[in-house]
Amino acid sequence: MTGDTALSPARLRHARFAIAAVFCAHGAVTGSFATRIPWIQEHAQLGAGTLGLALAFPALGAALAMPLAGRINHRFGARAALRGLLVLWTLSLILPSLAPNLPALCFALFVYGATAGMSDVAMNALGVETENRLGRSIMSSLHGMWSVGALIGSAAGTVAAHTGTDARLHHLLAALVLTAAGLVAVQGVLDLRSEQGSQAPPHFALPPKSALLIGAIGFCAVFAEGASLDWSAVYLRDVLHTDAGLAAASTTAFALTMAVTRLVGDRVVDRFGAVRTVRVGGVLATAGGLLVVMVRHPAGALTGFAMIGLGIAVVVPLAFAAAARSGPAPAQAIAGVATITYTSGLIAPSAIGAVADATSLVVSFGLVTLLAFALIVGASVLRQGPSVGQAGGETAEAAETAEKAGPVGPVGPADQDEPVDTRP
Repeated sequence: MTGDTALSPARLRHARFAIAAVFCAHGAVTGSFATRIPWIQEHAQLGAGTLGLALAFPALGAALAMPLAGRINHRFGARAALRGLLVLWTLSLILPSLAPNLPALCFALFVYGATAGMSDVAMNALGVETENRLGRSIMSSLHGMWSVGALIGSAAGTVAAHTGTDARLHHLLAALVLTAAGLVAVQGVLDLRSEQGSQAPPHFALPPKSALLIGAIGFCAVFAEGASLDWSAVYLRDVLHTDAGLAAASTTAFALTMAVTRLVGDRVVDRFGAVRTVRVGGVLATAGGLLVVMVRHPAGALTGFAMIGLGIAVVVPLAFAAAARSGPAPAQAIAGVATITYTSGLIAPSAIGAVADATSLVVSFGLVTLLAFALIVGASVLRQGPSVGQAGGETAEAAETAEKAGPVGPVGPADQDEPVDTRP
């Protein structure tokens, strides 16, 4: 990528805060929508089953549209592409609350998901480029800012719901505010463009093999995340027979652990490298899963769910970063990983329910524990591409090099790191 020649330390810091604000605005749209789903359900006169059908359409729209993001990024440049896609995403918040019936809601949610996915790819690709030029990890904290935005949007939505505000008015005002905030934030991001004469990526293409392997790691983490968010409270209520308040606390413990860990995770990644961080995270998540399924006490389950959140929190940000460095088409690779992770988030809640119906919720979280263990086994796929950052006197590159000489075995030429492109 070329362009934006003003790469002074102050300019890079400004770009880092700008892309963080973009992540926050993106998350705030999701939080604003999620809190008003009951209103939307009532307005469209849907039952639980038909609402579940409609809520599958955001993931479908995202999966189909995300491969287009690379082409848009190549055609218009990183800043212009992100500006346009983010505006489409923030304004799409208006659509679901206007839908009077199931077909209209499915269409609205398809558009909502498509714009979410394309803007997600664009901002992650630009986040990785910013990280490369800074020379230190920032992807974990960027995703932490997304979680902060989701919490802000949820809080505002909770107030709107509590006061009986019509969701159409609420989402119109939220969309306008977030569109304005997003436009201001995008002005500060790096203005990068593809090399002159470089070939445009295809409109639709399968992700490269390296991105599929990285996506598999993201799949395991997102599956554990979706299962824990949607089923932890049910687990405490139905398996451990706790009251509703304590059951809800398990979801809160998980979500807060995820958000806080992402905000501080970059320092850990800079110190120990992506592979080692994910391996240790896999150990923590596996131990947490074992606590959930083996210790039949609320305290053990609460601790276990918090440990799962702690262990998987930085996996998806690191997967996006590794995908961007796995080949010559970063946006295409990120789109591939994002599609796999979106799919995982879609199927996880229903898969847990299906396994629970056939066996029990304990067995369902045994499956989650196995997927957490897979993070330990498969973490080495995140070694691809250059490491970034330095903290405490040891670079992530040194940590990764040490890992290459360790018990994981020899590394072939295709796995060796390439130097970071620091050209303006």
